[in-house]
Amino acid sequence: MSRLANPSFWAGKRVLLTGHTGFKGSWARLWLTQMGALVTGYALPPAAEPSLYALLGSGEAAGEHLCDIRSGDALAAAFRQCDPEIILHMAAQPLVRESYRTPAETFDINVMGTVRLLDAARAAPALKAIVVVTTDKVYRNDESGRHFPEDAVLGGHDPYSGSKAACELVVSTWRDSFLHERGVQMATARGGNVLGGGDFSVDRLVPDIVRAAQSGKTLDIRSPMATRPWQHVLDCLNGYFVFAEALHAGETNVSALNFGPSPTERQIPVQDVARAIQTAMGLPTEWRDTSSEQQPREMMTLGLDPALAARTLSWSARLSQDEAIDWAARWYDGWRRGTDARDLTLSQIDAFMRG
Repeated sequence: MSRLANPSFWAGKRVLLTGHTGFKGSWARLWLTQMGALVTGYALPPAAEPSLYALLGSGEAAGEHLCDIRSGDALAAAFRQCDPEIILHMAAQPLVRESYRTPAETFDINVMGTVRLLDAARAAPALKAIVVVTTDKVYRNDESGRHFPEDAVLGGHDPYSGSKAACELVVSTWRDSFLHERGVQMATARGGNVLGGGDFSVDRLVPDIVRAAQSGKTLDIRSPMATRPWQHVLDCLNGYFVFAEALHAGETNVSALNFGPSPTERQIPVQDVARAIQTAMGLPTEWRDTSSEQQPREMMTLGLDPALAARTLSWSARLSQDEAIDWAARWYDGWRRGTDARDLTLSQIDAFMRG
């Protein structure tokens, strides 16, 4: 069984969590505070409406800064207030299609935002560990269908992927030039495609299904046969948390880890995920194939090899891809029927921790 985040480790730890208003960040903030961490959030206000951040409420955070990650003055204020022992850096422009529309801003946020954060971290006296979240898309994808290990060549066809590959180089530079000599352990986490309740982002499959159901419109799918390393948000976050624990304790010196489903699981195409979500939510299994329409290029195949995380952290996905799909669908179906989003989220965190 996969290693779980340790509540006794996190209890009382001062954590700076960037991107706390986003989908993964909202799950992370709630889970960390449930384990007793003192979480200071740093992010822009949520872009989506509704947002999981608003649905969960912000009362349990130790502090909050609704600021741009590129603002050195705002970051300095956050560091003074938090005095973090651990940083989990999730703030980003995270959407591939948006990166085609705003390539310069995507690089500015993802690269220079990380530079600003890590430069501020140089002066944090209590800091012990940093996990910088990048993406499964940092690899130079040759569309071979292979599962990329951490030592595969980095690249990026689209601006989002390229900006995150560049972010990997920033982390390496700041680690070797400034942070390692101070005893701060830092690494990047490359997570697969995350499924889970409360994602309302544009241009993502499951939120698109929910919006289509609410509006009564037909779902559009851009690439029905594309495959991705699907995993539940709790499996992905569990990897980040366990990684941070190991870095803080000096248990590992790896510079990057993949977090995704086992390569032995079948690669599930987008259309099968859509059908499973629609079925679980009691919706008609209908969509419109828009792959023939002109649109920015997205990779058809993508796979991760998480073997190194298994060896170094005893981490593996606790939920299969089919279970991840089911958990996401049950969250959205409960929310559509009026169940409180916070209750839904807490119940799934509890179920995940109980195994």
